[in-house]
Amino acid sequence: MSADLLADFVGADRDRALGVHGSCVDREGHPPVEHRFRADDRVNVYSVAKTFTSVAVGPALGRVIARVTGADLRSFLLPRLFGPLDLHDPAWHACPLGHPFAESDLFLRTSELARFARLLAQEGRWNGRQVVPAAYVRRMTAERVDTSAVTDREPFTHGYGLGVWIDRGDTYRLDGRYGQYVVVSPARRAAVTVTAHPERDEELLAAVHELVVDRLD
Repeated sequence: MSADLLADFVGADRDRALGVHGSCVDREGHPPVEHRFRADDRVNVYSVAKTFTSVAVGPALGRVIARVTGADLRSFLLPRLFGPLDLHDPAWHACPLGHPFAESDLFLRTSELARFARLLAQEGRWNGRQVVPAAYVRRMTAERVDTSAVTDREPFTHGYGLGVWIDRGDTYRLDGRYGQYVVVSPARRAAVTVTAHPERDEELLAAVHELVVDRLD
């Protein structure tokens, strides 16, 4: 990957005021290409399903894991996910009872969020270790529901998998409220991570595809 891969995307942010905080492109076998648009690009990774559902299942799932394992969600994930990704003490707010807000209030920099993107692009492998079963990563997009009748907003009409939006072409997408996006292309073994606070999120997503993802071919 060329170091100037993000040049046109950076220019689009400047010319169109897309509101980007940081961006990172990961591809298996290549060093990441990054651009930070502001000195502190740490964001609240606030996960929501947007127009598909208004039910926040994260807190319930977090409590189920705590009940079954005897450990709160943060303690459960530290050795299994955060530690392997070299995130040893992530800032994650908790409720008064000490349970992390499973769907929000995990604060990460763009480059840290991009580690999850690379993990998915590599079917759950990280530094030679299978952190997440590859079969589960594939199920995330194989098991999907039709969303074409739910919304007329193009980015949300391709379907919904296991916690991810099916996106254009061969890609799928993780969405976070206020502009946190990960676009994964399994065929390219690549992923693009963007943190932002856009006023026009559909325009931002189009720029990610047209100026970055499509140029990985």
